[in-house]
Amino acid sequence: MTPATPPPSAVGSRGGAGRHPWRAFGRWRHRRPFGPGVMIMLGGGEILLTQQASISVILAAGADSLVGYVLPVIMIVCGALIVLNPRQRLFYSIVAVLASLATWVTSNLGGFFIGLLLGLVGSSLAFGWLPDQPPRRRLRLRLLLTRRRKEA
Repeated sequence: MTPATPPPSAVGSRGGAGRHPWRAFGRWRHRRPFGPGVMIMLGGGEILLTQQASISVILAAGADSLVGYVLPVIMIVCGALIVLNPRQRLFYSIVAVLASLATWVTSNLGGFFIGLLLGLVGSSLAFGWLPDQPPRRRLRLRLLLTRRRKEA
């Protein structure tokens, strides 16, 4: 008895997208400011982790303590929006840098400087990201080929 083979329509029906999901994710990731957005989200998460008060203490302490939780959440949301909507990255990066700077006062010196620095660096990288730049590998290869042509 021979083993059953899948029908031909199930083998290549997705045009190769099912076989290499990491390649599709890599192409998606390289078309947007993925690293800066993740860096902002990590900074906001780190600041949230440094907040050790329970919700009853926050409500008893007032709005000052609540801001210490709201600003890192704004940072996380801005980081996610930078990744998901790169066309609006300038606005989101400005909001994220302002929220990062405000955590200096409201959230244990910006999560003991780590979250503050992650938010500032990620916001700066997102602000400076340009979508229409060629990939660096191709640029290096093109420069190498033009040098070899000039030498020959």
